[in-house]
Amino acid sequence: MDSFARLQMLTSQMELEPAEENRGERRPADAEARPACFTPKQRDAVFVHPAQLPNGQTIKLLKTLLTSACERDCFYCPFRAGRDFRRATFKPDEFANVFMELNRRGIAEGTFLSSGIAGGGIRTQDKLIDTAEILRNKLGFRGYIHLKIMPGAEKAQVERAMQLADRVSVNLEAPNTERLSRLAPHKQFLDELLQPLKWVEEIRKSVPSYKGWNGRWPSTTTQFVVGGADESDLELLTTTAWLNKNVRLKRAYFSAFSPISDTPLENKAPTDPLREHRLYQASFLLRDYGFDLEDLPFVDHGFLPLRADPKQAWAQIHLKEKPVEINRADRIELLRIPGIGIKGAEAILRARRISKLNDLTSLKKLGIIAERAAPYILMNGKRTDYQPLLF
Repeated sequence: MDSFARLQMLTSQMELEPAEENRGERRPADAEARPACFTPKQRDAVFVHPAQLPNGQTIKLLKTLLTSACERDCFYCPFRAGRDFRRATFKPDEFANVFMELNRRGIAEGTFLSSGIAGGGIRTQDKLIDTAEILRNKLGFRGYIHLKIMPGAEKAQVERAMQLADRVSVNLEAPNTERLSRLAPHKQFLDELLQPLKWVEEIRKSVPSYKGWNGRWPSTTTQFVVGGADESDLELLTTTAWLNKNVRLKRAYFSAFSPISDTPLENKAPTDPLREHRLYQASFLLRDYGFDLEDLPFVDHGFLPLRADPKQAWAQIHLKEKPVEINRADRIELLRIPGIGIKGAEAILRARRISKLNDLTSLKKLGIIAERAAPYILMNGKRTDYQPLLF
């Protein structure tokens, strides 16, 4: 089997890994789904997509596995042991050379590299590290690498991965031990999955950052399978909030469960993608907007309302009858107003140093979605006239 055929097989299910994707956030209207490959026939042969890096830059990211062979039997996973489908594998040097060819041709600017587990987590992690070392030290690649940390990896391997990668991640998959047992009964939530994230933070605190790649330690992310274990949004966001605080998680990714044939969960109903979207919105409120778990508008046994933006739902309860004076509100108060994001709040604070804001037009000039903010604000002590948004 040639390299492209193997790469096509290994990337065929990588939409399940939303690494660096702009999910839950605005995306440029002209962003391509996938760039062209070598020939029109190969256009969809590899999963390369526009990815947003931690610094906000967008690059073409190749998301793939080193091998789709896996000894684990996770109930939701297309690569689970015993599932009847053709597997493919790259040796570290093979993948490194294929990637560099894609890079030279302008097809892929960075890579997200994961793997099925073959021969144990330690052996598999060694192969991922070997691949990154070949790319960095032998082939001179200085672009973006995101390395997955395998279940069961050792602390020294985690540190070595941090010396080679711009980002490392561990898929928790579920918010706690009990829920994980319904998705992946042979994985250990605390020892195999959560512990490596703790090690990353320990290393960042105890080892000088110049020992990391390009003189800094990588950021960390995780991913949850939403709905596969019948968990609540409260459970997912409780774990997310803990990770934000205790291991400085850069971002939590949420992947709506979708049944895969020939797996134990093949007859389970798929999760509504809107639930995934609401979880992203709520996680950004926790990470960037000063919200606590207690602020989020949970209903129905710990679920977010599907038909309402969680920030809008909070404002309806707390600001509808007690609007905020836009000319006196501090940054945290501004961030809680629908239609005002981080950049918008900073723009308002800067503009107020010059003069008062008197009408919605002045807010629009600052990039504020004024119609969304209008029901919840006062301007010079008065409600504003506005046309309610229909959607």
